[in-house]
Amino acid sequence: MSTAENPAESKVDTKDNGSADSRSRSFRDVRENLAYKPETKPGFEYELLLMFVQNELSAALAIPLLAIVVAMASMFWSPASELIFWLSTVFVSKGILLAMCRRFTKLPRSQVNVRQWRSKFVAAEFLYGMTWASVVFVSVYSTDQSPYIFLFACLTVVIAMRMMFASTVMPIVYVGTIPLTAALVVRFAMLDTPFYWAMAALAVGVHIYFIFILNGLHSTVMTMLEYRAEKELLIAELEQSKSISDEARRRAESANIAKSRFLATMSHELRTPLNAILGFSEVMKSEILGPHSNPTYREYASDIHESGEHLLNLINEILDLSRIEAGRYELQEEPIGLADVAEDCQRLLKLRAEKKGLRIIENVQPGLAKLWVDERAIRQVCLNLLSNAIKFTPSEGAISITVGATQSGGQFLSINDTGPGIPEDEIPRVLTNFGQGSLAHQTAEGGTGLGLPIVMGLVELHGGTFDIKSRLRQGTLVTVTFPPERVMQTLPRMAEPGEVKPASANGHPPNDPQSGWRKRHNTAHLQRHTA
Repeated sequence: MSTAENPAESKVDTKDNGSADSRSRSFRDVRENLAYKPETKPGFEYELLLMFVQNELSAALAIPLLAIVVAMASMFWSPASELIFWLSTVFVSKGILLAMCRRFTKLPRSQVNVRQWRSKFVAAEFLYGMTWASVVFVSVYSTDQSPYIFLFACLTVVIAMRMMFASTVMPIVYVGTIPLTAALVVRFAMLDTPFYWAMAALAVGVHIYFIFILNGLHSTVMTMLEYRAEKELLIAELEQSKSISDEARRRAESANIAKSRFLATMSHELRTPLNAILGFSEVMKSEILGPHSNPTYREYASDIHESGEHLLNLINEILDLSRIEAGRYELQEEPIGLADVAEDCQRLLKLRAEKKGLRIIENVQPGLAKLWVDERAIRQVCLNLLSNAIKFTPSEGAISITVGATQSGGQFLSINDTGPGIPEDEIPRVLTNFGQGSLAHQTAEGGTGLGLPIVMGLVELHGGTFDIKSRLRQGTLVTVTFPPERVMQTLPRMAEPGEVKPASANGHPPNDPQSGWRKRHNTAHLQRHTA
């Protein structure tokens, strides 16, 4: 079906491609942030500027309230008109800064020119810092030292607060705080006394100390951003891996559906002509309608019949394995004896083993309970394992079939041969679909490589375990174990109607409630009499 015939699929694919492109873009952005040095990371510059804006908006009223407190306290030694004018300039400059911050937050990140906005914020912060610094030049009527000490304390607090709010962008810190310290130094120098010279030196020292602390705080912020970028990178990689795995799963499901449809179709299309091939070749091989004029025709008919049977067995094995993998193999469970199934399989393959000169030894533990399993599946398990043992065991060898109970209450079936064995590194390959070891390629009876996978699948459907142990020139031991839940427990025989139970030693039937009641009654009576 073309894309025009199915617009829904086209829309879905377009949506998936769009989301994949956005994920890949974010993935590249995060990688770029981690690839450059801290001072040149464009993504981090935006993050740092955004943190400054958020700090300003979250504490929009803190410093203006402090300015009001400073103005009200300074009225004791300064004219009110100058203080009101100064307070107005502080509010105006703060309003400009806040307006720029709100405008910045409304813009999408793709439309933000970080360098231009940083320059604007630097200019606004410089204006704000200059308005605060101008308070030290307001007229002072008092000759006492308290007004200047008060201004020093207030501006030191303002410097600390401005450094804390703008710690993510160092240029803003410098233009916003240096004017305040410079104004204090100039004002104290104009007074020209040793005390105020000391206050000026103290202001410079405090400012330098604050800058030193601020550098550590800025490094911490950068480290936090790097960690967050690494986390985003990891999330992006996980999302990319998830999208790849989802696409692979979707393709695998589509392939599985196509395989199931193919097998269902080919099963019918192959079995129908195979029935005719097997039937007519059987008639020709047996010469039911009369002898052949040429005996070679009978040999050809026998070859055709054997090839058809081989092809039919291959089709059945593929279908069985497909149903097991798809979870559609339905177990027809019934009580059977594991030893009986092993005996039947040994009887079916005994003639084939004798032709190769092999001995089959049976070791069956007596008194085994029956298993609640699918007889056809267990028979196929036993036949496949025994056929493999006969196939790869050389002449004059021996095959042991052991059936017994496990320590946990389950039952097991093991087949041990004296064949050449399987190299240890080839065992995982032998257990895969169509997997064959090097020995199978060297023999004429290589098989299809589906016997052991089918056995494993059927055993797992019964909740059992499959184990194979093999070494070169030491043979192979294959063990199939069934859990205790599959073992049927023998119940005690129920008494027939009117049947009298055998009496116990005290004259009462065993498990008779009257016997227990009399025993307890006599014990209590004896205790009272003794007391």
